Amino acid sequence: MLQLNTDKIIFTGPVGAGKTTAISSISDTPPVSTDVNTSGEERKLKDSTTVAMDYSYIEMDDGTKVHLYGTPGQTRFDFMWKILTKGGLGLVLLINNDHPEPVKQMEFYLDSFSDFIDETGVVIGVTRTSINDQANIEDYQAKLFERNQIFPVFEVDSRSEGDIKVLIQALLAILAN
Repeated sequence: MLQLNTDKIIFTGPVGAGKTTAISSISDTPPVSTDVNTSGEERKLKDSTTVAMDYSYIEMDDGTKVHLYGTPGQTRFDFMWKILTKGGLGLVLLINNDHPEPVKQMEFYLDSFSDFIDETGVVIGVTRTSINDQANIEDYQAKLFERNQIFPVFEVDSRSEGDIKVLIQALLAILAN
């Protein structure tokens, strides 16, 4: 049986994938955020970015709390990734489909979090699919198949509570097996 009251779900992915927005869309309280003004290349993508973490929680039907942590997307803050995944239940990987090479981004994050994923589980949410489609769901699935990985991939809107809940439910279903 999962001990959700002591565990946490980690949201990760590149800058602009919608991690902060996703956590905000399902949180029971306003999230704690460490967003600051962006600098460098990221400034082209958005005005602010997470530098340490986002945090909030959701309460399950049985009253237990699932803690939600969002990692910074910039690789220069990757030291936070290991800190935030410690004690984590599983990973929600969000990929920005508007990026020039979103499938490569997916591979990068799967490789970066491979030890954590091997111990837990992962679901992949592809965001911003209608803006400037660089790939479709089949492209992601084909790459996963090529890598001998079977993970669920969903097209999601990180602003949609329902879409993000589907990701959480899929992750919990994987972990229950």
